Formats: sequence, structure tokens, C-alpha cells
Amino acid sequence: MSSKTQTSNPAALWFILATILLDAVGIGIVFPIMPDLMLRVGASSTADGAFWGGILMASYAAMQFLFAPIIGGISDSLGRRPVLLLALVTLTIDYVVMALATTFWWLLVGRILAGIAGATYITATAYLADISKPEDRAANFGLIGATFGIGFVMGPAIGGFVASFHLTAPFWLAAAFAGANVVLGIFVLPESLAPEKRRAFRRRDLNPFGSILDAFRLPGLGLPLALIFVFEFANMVYPTLWAFWTREVFGWGTALIGLTLAAYGIAVAFTQGVIMRLLIPRLGEFRTLIFSVTCATVALIVFGFTTSVWVMFAVILIAALADMAPPTMTAIMANMVSEDRQGLLQGVIASLGSVSAVIAPMVMTWIFQGFAGADASIYLPGAPFLFSAVLILLIFPFFLRLKR
Repeated sequence: MSSKTQTSNPAALWFILATILLDAVGIGIVFPIMPDLMLRVGASSTADGAFWGGILMASYAAMQFLFAPIIGGISDSLGRRPVLLLALVTLTIDYVVMALATTFWWLLVGRILAGIAGATYITATAYLADISKPEDRAANFGLIGATFGIGFVMGPAIGGFVASFHLTAPFWLAAAFAGANVVLGIFVLPESLAPEKRRAFRRRDLNPFGSILDAFRLPGLGLPLALIFVFEFANMVYPTLWAFWTREVFGWGTALIGLTLAAYGIAVAFTQGVIMRLLIPRLGEFRTLIFSVTCATVALIVFGFTTSVWVMFAVILIAALADMAPPTMTAIMANMVSEDRQGLLQGVIASLGSVSAVIAPMVMTWIFQGFAGADASIYLPGAPFLFSAVLILLIFPFFLRLKR
């Protein structure tokens, strides 16, 4: 690790990255087995299973929204270590529940637990903010994104292979990993937030809307919080529609769809783990942010119109560069608040992401059906990508105001 990206505790940094990797693998490990899993709990067809699978995704995002600021506030009050370890214990229990579930409702319980345990990501980010120098935070937040990208690639591969032995084997493996991480954390993870830097937990912290309003009232945070929400909303077009869009435009099967998702994950990992760490020292946070937002706009416009496979593969690289924007904006905001507010800030950012994860799929699929369905008066399957591009173009002038 270079001197520019050192933290006060390298062992803690590696534990945090291992925890983020486990989170990402745990999410991705479910992707290949979801259709069979839905059939196992009573879905009558693949389409029926997709509908109920969407409910599971929405419940996860809803729990993230409700509990992210609460967990962030608790970590500001009690410290990062106990919250982080408890979240890992909850994830372990969640994977066991998912493995044993034979009805949809037990799976729903598992997803609710997983959404609450999303505090792993939130508290891990706040922990990293605690142990990083202000000038290193953007690069270290990029490490979190890179690690998540690696896990996103590993998860489906591990899930598909292990499930060949038994459908529930991926859950048992994930539970073993999470449990091992709990044991490791007990021995190697120190507390990062000193008692004198903590703040009292208030009843208002139990209200996710109140926590969001509190964060928006902090000096200078209202604009970047609004921008990161709209950007994340627009970027949700990729996980929501990628499989449907590539099948509609290129006629692809699941193997090629999975290949492009893996390629995107690798590109994001390289972008956030390598390119971002090279650009920020040279361009600074603001110009890196503007560059990545520009890449996002270009990629979305090309995806909106292209029917060429080779163009699509080339633009994946540009789309990956756009993923520098969220960690850069997060770092800008983290450097604007005191240490006893880092948990609150990261919780609010996660909550805003969860709101976009609940609303955006409904909006994007509605646009897709309107322009790619049998009754479409104008056939344009890429319309949702163009809609996202318009959203980013509308807020682009406000990004320029962040220079101040």
C-alpha cells in the first residue's frame, strides 16, 4: 500500500475490505439459483418466480432505507466495532434461514434480515472514514467499490458451481464465510471511534426521514446528497434492465448476459481500485467527479441507441468509469462533516440509494414496456437508458457548483 493511501490500522482496513467482499459475494451468490429457488418455494413458472423475486428485492431495499440511518446513528453512539460484528452475526443467521426456507415467506424473512444487516456496508464505510486521513478518503472509498466489484464477479461464479452439488449449498457456504468473519473480527478489529468523539443516540435517530432531513440540514450537504440520489436513481437502469434489454436487442441467453455482467464487474473493480487512485491525485476530486459524470452521460446515450454488440462492449468500459462518481461524492461529503457524524452520513447515503432501488425498477420497467412492448408506437428498447441520460444532463450544471 502506498504512503498516499495508508490508514492508521492496515489490519483493520483489510478486515473491512474482506467484510465488503463477503457482502458482495453473498448478494451475487443468489443470482444463478434464483429461478430454481423460486420454484422450490412454490412459484408456478419462471415469470411467476420473477414477480416474487422482485418482491424479495424490494423488501431488501425497503429495509435498507428504514434501518440504514438508524444503524449509522447507533454506530456514532456506541462505536463501529459492536455494530459491525452484530451485523455479521445477523448475516450468518440470514444465510441459514435462506438455506432452510421451503416457503416464500421464510425467504422474505431472510431478505428482511439481510436488509437490516446491510449495516455491514454502512458501518464499514464509516469505519474506513474514521481510520483514513481526509485526503485519502476518496481513494479508500474507491477501494470499497473495487472490492464490491470483485465480489460481484465472484458471487455468481461461486453460486453456480456450488449449487451443482445442492441448491442450498451456496447459502451454507456464505453462512460459513460470514461466521468465520465474525470470529476473525473479534480478534483483529479494534474500535475506530474514540469515546470522546461519539454523540448521544436520540429518539429522532429512529426515524429514517428525520435522519435524512438532519443530514440535508448540515451545512453544504443538501446539494451533494440530492445529486448522489438522482445519479444513483439513473444508474439503477443497469441492474434493472440489463438482462431484458440485451435479450430484446441482441437475443442473448443467460450465459452471455452473465458474461457481460462479469465484464462490467471487473471493469468497475479496476476503475475504482486502480484508475481512481491514479486520477484523484492528478486531477483532484472535483475534476474526477465531472469526468465520471460525463462518462455516465455518454455511456447511457450510446446504450440508448446502439444495436451493435461491439459498440456495447466498448461502452461498458466507459460506463465503468462513471462508477467513480458515487465514491468521489461520498468522499467530498465525508470531508464536510465531523467524525461523530460519519455514521449518520453513510447511513443517509445508503438510505437514499435504497429509495432509488425501490422506485427506479418500477419506473424503468414501465418505460421499457412502453417502448419495447407489442403495443409500442415507437420501438426503442433503449429508451430507459436515454431517460437516465436526460436525468443526468438536467443535474449536470449543479455538479459544477460543487467546485466551491
